Amino acid sequence: MGKLLCDPSAAAVAEALPPSPAPAPPPPLLAWSAPSPVPSPEPSTSPTGWDAVWALEDQQRRRLHRIWERGVAWKPSSPGAGEALAAAAAPAPAPAVVFRLDHGGEVDADGNCLFTAARTAAAAKADARELRHRAVRRFAEVYAAAGEDDKAAVDAAVRHLYAPDLKAGWGVHVVQEIKVLVPKAQRDALDAAIQELVDLGIQSMYMLSIHKHGLMQSCGLWHHGDAGHCLTRCLRCILEIKREIAAETIYKERCITVDNGDSWTKYMSISGSAEDEHDIITLQYTEEGLLTIDENRDGRAAAFGDDIAIECLATEFKREVYVVQAHGADAMVDEDNCVFFLPHRPRGEICEPPIFLFMKGTAWCGAGADHYEPLIATVLQHVTPEKAAVVL
Repeated sequence: MGKLLCDPSAAAVAEALPPSPAPAPPPPLLAWSAPSPVPSPEPSTSPTGWDAVWALEDQQRRRLHRIWERGVAWKPSSPGAGEALAAAAAPAPAPAVVFRLDHGGEVDADGNCLFTAARTAAAAKADARELRHRAVRRFAEVYAAAGEDDKAAVDAAVRHLYAPDLKAGWGVHVVQEIKVLVPKAQRDALDAAIQELVDLGIQSMYMLSIHKHGLMQSCGLWHHGDAGHCLTRCLRCILEIKREIAAETIYKERCITVDNGDSWTKYMSISGSAEDEHDIITLQYTEEGLLTIDENRDGRAAAFGDDIAIECLATEFKREVYVVQAHGADAMVDEDNCVFFLPHRPRGEICEPPIFLFMKGTAWCGAGADHYEPLIATVLQHVTPEKAAVVL
């Protein structure tokens, strides 16, 4: 699963981490050699790969087929102004390359899909869990070395994603979430604290029971039957509500809120395995207040990949990462503009061609989709960049 920012604060993520200091002298940009061309398919070959991909609308398939046929042109970035002197003595940049993008297959929706998809797309040897931890370590190193202003920008971006201001944002979202982390070793102690709060409220509720009619009205469910049976069912409903309120109080007071760079490293380390140090608890809110709490009792919830994690993967691989979003009719865009290429650049040199990840756009208001799948890029030998369907 994954998260992409689709509002003006998205710029905070792009600028969240300071650039890595350039070595002296800086290494040549793009030290990789041009990829070996692969044979071009015969004109009669039908691009059936995208026809087999699940949950795509017709306009998405048609656009993806055109991109498959004509390819995506990628031109290595030129050195910046500060590197002009070094660039003068460096070899000329590699020419533009045109890639064909094929769908790389389905990925389990277990919360680790960003790292599983990146592993396949990059042909990496490390497994998804190791890639997750490498991305987190990369982030932690840069964050620890950052200045106060840069850390503040990171913290603001993390708060926007995982600890939003519940007084705002309701014009875009129907439900907003707050993520908190609980150490696995403290689950029993937290459960006991929640139950203690619930028990403190039971006495007052039983005092209200002498006003049977008022209590049954307060339940809001209007249970039918004899008065004693109705009262019992109303008390059970109120106890359930009381437990959720008590849980919200305890989790907010005693758990780790994901609202800065340090807590992000703990959050993004969670892969939903027994080896994780923390469990993720999700508090969901509507504009009226608390909706529900996902307490993740089995500890299987993993931290979904986000823009920060993608940039860390790009830096780890020394490759650009393009997230290819294909939106359907609900995005209210025409067919020619329903596929977006969202770039994530590494901090430092680029040494190899890009990695491409695919997201199906299923709901525009939810920032597109929330599941990553790999795209396999191969070189189109006989297509010039000018004829490509997309130029990056």
